[in-house]
Formats: sequence, C-alpha cells, structure tokens
Amino acid sequence: MNAFESKTRQNELKELFIKAVLISAATVSILTTFGVLFSILFEAIEFFQLRSFWYFITGTEWSPGVADSKFGALPIFSGTFIITLIAMSVALPIGLGSAIFTSEYASPSLRDKLKPLLEILAGIPTVVYGFFAAITVAPFIVKFFAAFGLHASFNSALASGVVMGIMIIPVISSLSDDVIRAVPRSQRDASLALGLTLSETIKSILLPSAAPGIIAATLLGLSKALGETMIVVMAAGLRPNLTWNFLEDMTTVTVRIVDALVGDHEFDSPDTLSAFALGLVLFVVTLLLNVISVTLIRRFKEKYKINTL
Repeated sequence: MNAFESKTRQNELKELFIKAVLISAATVSILTTFGVLFSILFEAIEFFQLRSFWYFITGTEWSPGVADSKFGALPIFSGTFIITLIAMSVALPIGLGSAIFTSEYASPSLRDKLKPLLEILAGIPTVVYGFFAAITVAPFIVKFFAAFGLHASFNSALASGVVMGIMIIPVISSLSDDVIRAVPRSQRDASLALGLTLSETIKSILLPSAAPGIIAATLLGLSKALGETMIVVMAAGLRPNLTWNFLEDMTTVTVRIVDALVGDHEFDSPDTLSAFALGLVLFVVTLLLNVISVTLIRRFKEKYKINTL
C-alpha cells in the first residue's frame, strides 16, 4: 500500500468515525424523546384508569386533595392558552418589528448597540420577571383599568402574559434578525432596482423569503410561553379559573404540574398522577404545534423555490 492509498484509507476511517458519532448523537436525541414520552405515558394511563379521561378533557372543576376530588382540566387548559396568546400578542409584533429595524433600517453601529441590549433580556432569570410582573406591571394594570371603572385583580392573566411576552421578545427578535439578514443581498437590490420602496421590499421579498426561520422563531417563543411557570405563579395565581376575562387570576398546566408533584400525597394517588396526565396533554399540544410549523415551513420553502426559478 503506497502513501496515497494509506492517506485515503485514513480519511475514510475518519469519515466513518465522524458519521458514527453523529448517528449516535441523533440516536440519543430520539431515544431521549421517546424516554420522556413513555415516562409520562405510563403514569398518565394509570391516572386515567382511576379517573375519567372524558371528564379530564371537558370537566370544568379542578379540586384535588379533597374528599370528592375532581379533575376537570378545562380551566387549566384555557388559562394556559389565554396567557400564551397574550404573551405572543406582545412578543411577536415587537420582536419581529425590532428584527426588521435592526436588520434593514438601523446603521451598523446602532445595530451593534441595540442587539446586545435586546439579548440581555434573554439572560434575566424568570423569577426576576415574576417580581417585575407582581410589583410593577400588575399594580399598573389595576390602576389603569380602575380609571375606566373596570376591576382588575392583582393576580391577572394580563400581567402574566405581558411580562411573559417581554421575556420572549429577544428569542423572536434575535432569530428573526438572523434569518432576515441571511436573505441574499441580490434580492434586495433587484427589488429596489425595479422601483419598490424599502418597506415594499420587506413586505414582498424579505419576509416571505425569511418566513421559515420566522415561523421557527415564533414556535420557539411559543414553546417557552407554554412551559413558563414562575411568572404565572407570581403574577397570575394558582386558581383554575374558566373565564375569558384576562383581568382575573388563572393558572396554567405547568403550574399545576409543579403543585401536584410537590404535595405530600402518595405517588400512586390521583392527585400526584394528575401531573403526568397534564404533562401528556402538554406534550401532545407541543407535538401538534411542531407538526403544523414544519408543514408551514415546507410550504413556504416550496413557494419560495417556485418563485425563484
């Protein structure tokens, strides 16, 4: 075997080794996902053997720890989605707007100053956001709506959702800024050369081209909102409350999971096992959101490919 063949053989072995490492990493990720699913699934099945699945999905009363305990999770699900909707209503327009400004309108020096300031928000602990919501935002909301004759609770979904949205802004802003800047410069120049203004170029060229990345950033922010606990505990409360009034207190799935697991109940009791049932529902909801986002991303990519042929 000459030196060339020996070098080629060494390169092939290196490639096989790298491939094996990458396959192992992917396998660990997949197995971890299935491990999480099965660890939740078996305990959730045990809970549904003790309590009605239909009532769990559609019931309106959640009262564990009492003689006639009831596990109707509809108030918990509604609180989760209302607070998440408020958070995304704050985070998405502000995050996307700041990303468009820093990538297209701001000068390089201004962008270098603004982007680190936005990303500092991502490093603040959620308990600090909780203090901010409880001490600053909640009293402001109470006083603001009192001026219009409306009663707002100090523990409200609005206070929790607004602060949670502020927490998510850097996630959406930073990722959206990166994907917008990744759109080829030639597309911007061609659009401007055809007479479109910068705002029209952003609307018609940049945002559709960057849509897959923006959707992914939005999904990541949505997942953070669904999984947030501390802000909800400190600003929205612990009471399952089936209402559309975002000025009242309500709770979320993750808060009830923590509350169920830190109690002094037996592990095989319905009170404790209800946490796994809630976790299973949250897992399924997150999975569906991922499937929907992947579908949307593929459609945008196909449309973008067709339009650029």
